[in-house]
Amino acid sequence: MIMEDRMAHGHEDETVLVTGGTGYLAGWVIAGLLQRGYRVRTTVRSLGKAEQVRAAVGERAGAEAAGTIEFAVADLLSDEGWDGAFEGAHYVIHTASPMPFDPGVDLITTAREGTRRVLGAAARAGVKRAVLTSSGITAGAGDSGTPATETTYAEPSGTPAHAYPDSKILAERDAWELATATGLELSAVLPTFMQGPPLGARNGAGTTDVIRRLLAREIPAVPNIGWNVVDVRDVAELHILAMTNPAAAGQRFLASGSFLWYRDIARILRDKLPDEAAKVPTRTMPDIIVKLLARRNPQLAMVRPQLGRKRLVDNSKARTQLGWQPRPTEQTITDTAAVLTAKDSASR
Repeated sequence: MIMEDRMAHGHEDETVLVTGGTGYLAGWVIAGLLQRGYRVRTTVRSLGKAEQVRAAVGERAGAEAAGTIEFAVADLLSDEGWDGAFEGAHYVIHTASPMPFDPGVDLITTAREGTRRVLGAAARAGVKRAVLTSSGITAGAGDSGTPATETTYAEPSGTPAHAYPDSKILAERDAWELATATGLELSAVLPTFMQGPPLGARNGAGTTDVIRRLLAREIPAVPNIGWNVVDVRDVAELHILAMTNPAAAGQRFLASGSFLWYRDIARILRDKLPDEAAKVPTRTMPDIIVKLLARRNPQLAMVRPQLGRKRLVDNSKARTQLGWQPRPTEQTITDTAAVLTAKDSASR
């Protein structure tokens, strides 16, 4: 049935290169493309990761479709392999980027050099369009009452604690400069805080660790911080819309849902999953404790400036211009928790 659906879309002659095939978002992007009938090639740093990717994508697209995925070996910090990865490609969706707190990784150098390599190779290959996974933090905003929009650009802080946000800001800036210089048709998707079911055997995928830690009762109280939560499945859908919709050429699109405080996420879990989340903490950790812990914890150090701050994000551009429809955030939280719980039980 899945293969019949793929062929019915008529994209079997078009190849999409998705960078960073082992990633949280990439798996959902690849699955969505396969379900629409595209041929998919993805980059990995080692071919030993191929079966991991196929198994993860197969959870959504089916094993037969996942078996058609092509693989190319390429690294963001090396020129080798990129031109070959683009051979015969019609589009590229560049999701690969270093994650915060990767040990020994220079986040800014890796993100910027990787973006230049990928988009430079895309321009040489003459792809129809490139879609860049940027971040909602690259859309600057004024005061706390002014929603962030795609018309504004954040400035890098230049501080070590904010190397990850700076890496996204600078990499997107490089992408637009390269597109202008080469004539590459580019779109950018700016996700906020991604949650949603992780594909594959990994129990957790970076950002979903906030839910995993609540379920595992690893924290006694929740910091007074919050996020604009968006479902990874909806972010993947927006990437594909940005790749195919003529209106997306040369545009940025914020992928954002509703704002939730950390305590709101805890309450949703307790309300919707009373058995699994009965002991999830809902009391708020005093700010002074967070600030003290941030001296030794790089994750808390990065979010410390956000204590008590609610950031508004306007996602109307994606909805009105591309017809994007994000799902309710409560559904995202409960679906994430359900999958994390099931994967945790299966791994025991």
